[in-house]
Amino acid sequence: MTRYAMVLDKRRCIGCQSCTVACRTWNELPMDIIYNPVVTEGVLGEFPYVHQTFTPLLCMHCDNPPCTICCPCKASQQDDDGIVWVEATKCMGCKVCVNSCPYGARDVNGAEGFVRKCTFCKDRVRENEQPYCVATCHQKARTFGDLDDPESDVSKLVNSLVTERIFVELGTDPQVYYIPDLGGAK
Repeated sequence: MTRYAMVLDKRRCIGCQSCTVACRTWNELPMDIIYNPVVTEGVLGEFPYVHQTFTPLLCMHCDNPPCTICCPCKASQQDDDGIVWVEATKCMGCKVCVNSCPYGARDVNGAEGFVRKCTFCKDRVRENEQPYCVATCHQKARTFGDLDDPESDVSKLVNSLVTERIFVELGTDPQVYYIPDLGGAK
């Protein structure tokens, strides 16, 4: 069975925000919503051995998403392939799912009145295309695919390199994996 995942290579990410802009454009997001921010802790180390790393954030498309369980109107859903999304016509904007997400990956636009979040560009994925953030990453820091397919790039990366996931201790089983940066060297 298909189980989609994304690998973000922090060794390659340069913080250019191309993914953020691509996501905003493809999803026609209002100005107050960002699905795909890229954050940094700033410059680390001591001169001359300094480095800076960037961490792209997005919905973790958890295997055990708390946002779908708590949604009183069943607008928050998870497809069989693991993609978590919100059906806008069912959403009443109560923000219960927003508050349940430990990753801060959901938001509600006041003018629209419904919750929005990253969908791994499920419309593109259903057409055998990559999510727009992956397709526009010129550093090739993003890899998307079927984690259950041993021949997929995502599966090969997760099974051959050290990867990290955010807040695994919460039992959400996030499907976004990070390849950690190498840091500065002496």
